[in-house]
Amino acid sequence: MKPTLFLLAAGMGSRYGGLKQLDGLGPNGETIMDYSIYDAIQAGFGKIVWVIRKDFEEQFRTQILSKYEGKVQCELCFQALDALPEGFKVPEGRQKPWGTNHAVLMGKDVIKEPFCVINCDDFYGRDAFMQIGRYLSNLPEGTRNQYAMVGFRVCNTLSENGSVARGVCAYNDKRHLTDVVERTEILRIDGVIKYKDEKGEWQPLEENVPVSMNMWGFTPDYFEYSESYFKEFLSDPKNMENLKAEFFIPLMVNKLINDGTATCEVLDTTSKWFGVTYAADRDDTVSRIKKLVDEGIYPSKLF
Repeated sequence: MKPTLFLLAAGMGSRYGGLKQLDGLGPNGETIMDYSIYDAIQAGFGKIVWVIRKDFEEQFRTQILSKYEGKVQCELCFQALDALPEGFKVPEGRQKPWGTNHAVLMGKDVIKEPFCVINCDDFYGRDAFMQIGRYLSNLPEGTRNQYAMVGFRVCNTLSENGSVARGVCAYNDKRHLTDVVERTEILRIDGVIKYKDEKGEWQPLEENVPVSMNMWGFTPDYFEYSESYFKEFLSDPKNMENLKAEFFIPLMVNKLINDGTATCEVLDTTSKWFGVTYAADRDDTVSRIKKLVDEGIYPSKLF
């Protein structure tokens, strides 16, 4: 069974036409998302699913889905603030969505096969999709509790225009993930990659340390665990009192690997991540995409 690509796009908003997710960066106005979908198809993915908000469904179908018709199977699912388990309600005053793993949960009725979750505004690269596509395609039918994440080498994820936040990954001798530590400031200083620790001091970071760029591979049982743990999350008073508390993917994965329920293999990739973290990154991103087109890695017009 071919895996599915699941794009987190609920954060685009009703005015998303001006946001970076749909900024035309390729030679014919292609977005970063277009390159991800093109790479996924090349890597053997058979279906594309987006999670969006219901309030811009019509616009999304017209501007986005129409370009993929006849190229690949497409589905939509919807994230809403009040999409909560029975017995729970949205705290008064909360406006912020419930986070990335809540968005993932919205796909449980349309995804019945192994799937890869990505951000819609990150350029992951062909090799990254090949790695996760191969992993998911090779899973025996009915596999449970064996997940994966693409661990990008930190040296391939930096911005020249400022520090970046990355989830630094640790793994055991089987390359199974043991921990993800969020480092909010990473940059190259005098030729050495460094991060700022809890004391505000700069510490060196090895060039090829894997970091999470939110590229995960799951099987459908992940939805079951997420539903159960989301109820625990909502039952914690501090998460209901904090109107910005979020149910993140790493929170869910960390629980499953720490209690021994699942493993998560860290896949290495030679891909160089890039994106528009800062406004100043845009010109560099356009240049990097043009170079890939000039080298023949991508056609001038994708779809």
